Amino acid sequence: MNLQTDVCIVGGGPAGILLGYLLASNGVSVVVLERSFLTERNFRGEHINYETEMLLKEYKLFEKIEELGLLRMERVEFFAGKQIVKTITPGPDEDHVGIHIPQSHLLDAIISKSQQYDNYQLYLNTSVTELIQDDREFFSGVSAIRNEEKMYVSCSVVIGADGRFSTIRKLANIPFAKRKHGYDILWAKVPAPKGWKPTTRMLHVKGHQLAIFTQTGGFIQIGWNIDEASFASLKKGSFIPFLTPLVETFPELREIALKHLQSWKDFVCLKVESSLCENWVMDGLVMIGDAAHTMTPTGAIGINCAMKDAHVLAPILLKALREKKVDAEYLRAFDERRRAEIIKQQEMQIEEEAMYAENFVHYARN
Repeated sequence: MNLQTDVCIVGGGPAGILLGYLLASNGVSVVVLERSFLTERNFRGEHINYETEMLLKEYKLFEKIEELGLLRMERVEFFAGKQIVKTITPGPDEDHVGIHIPQSHLLDAIISKSQQYDNYQLYLNTSVTELIQDDREFFSGVSAIRNEEKMYVSCSVVIGADGRFSTIRKLANIPFAKRKHGYDILWAKVPAPKGWKPTTRMLHVKGHQLAIFTQTGGFIQIGWNIDEASFASLKKGSFIPFLTPLVETFPELREIALKHLQSWKDFVCLKVESSLCENWVMDGLVMIGDAAHTMTPTGAIGINCAMKDAHVLAPILLKALREKKVDAEYLRAFDERRRAEIIKQQEMQIEEEAMYAENFVHYARN
C-alpha cells in the first residue's frame, strides 16, 4: 500500500489525534498511524484541567466527549489519618478542580469528528519501521507494517506523537535526557462505594504518597508511590500493608479493596521518569507530547501538555504547508513557543513532590 498525504502523524494518543483533527478540519490531508487497536488501556493520563477543557470547547469537541461520559472533580482533599488537613476547591468562575475523561471517550469523540473529513485517514495496528528522507535529507515519509503487510506513506511533514518510548525519536536519532524521580507508582482500580463523592483524596503513608482518584463509571483509581525499582522485591512479600492505611482511613473501602485486590497481579507498576528531547524539530519532522517531553504523574498534567502541543503546533504547520517551508528553521517556532513552558512545568512537578511531603511534616509538628 502506498499513500500520499500532507502530514503523517505517528501515534494515536491525545496529542496525535487532536492534531489530526485540527489539520483535517482546515483542509490538510492527514494520515494517522497507530500501533495498537486503540482499545481501552488502564492507567493512562485521563484528567484534564480547565485550560484543556476550554481548548476542547473552542474546537467544538467537548460536547461530544461529555455525551460519552466524564466526571468533574469537586475538590482535592489531603488526609492525615482520618482528618482532612488541606482542601483545594475550584477557583473563581470554575466548577471543578479537574475532569476525569476515560481516554477511550476522548479519542473516540475526536476520531468520530475527524472521520467526517475525506482528507483524514486513520490506520490501526500499524507499526512504523523506517523513516524516509528525500534527496535534500528532509524527512518525507515512513514505511510501516500493517496487519503483517508493508505500507509506505509519503508526506511533507512527519509528526512523532508516539509516546515516551517513541519509535520516531529513535529512528531520527534525536538525543533526549531522562530524569529519575526516586519513586515508581503502583496502580489499582476498584469499584467506588455507594455515595463516594467525585473527589481526589491524598494521604501520606510512611514517607510516600497514596492517591485516590474518583473516575467516570463508578470506579476509583488508587496510586501508591513506592521506592524506585522496588516492585520486584515488594512482590516477594504481602501486599496487605499497602491496603491497611487505605482501609483504616476509609473503612467504606475495606470490603471492596479486599474483594478486588487479592494478589500482586491486581496491581500495575508504572516506572516514573521525566524526559526532554534535545530537538523537537528537524527538516520535515516535529516531535510532540510524551515523545518530546515525558512528564511524571504529579499533578496529572501530561495529557494536558500533550494536547496543548497539538493546539500550538496546528497553526504553525498550516502556515508552513501553505508557504511550503517545512525546514527545521521554520518549524522551530513550535519548539520556541513550548519548550520554556514544558521545562517550567517539569520543575514545578519536582517542587510539588517536595511540597507534598512538607505539608504533612508541617502538620505532624503542629
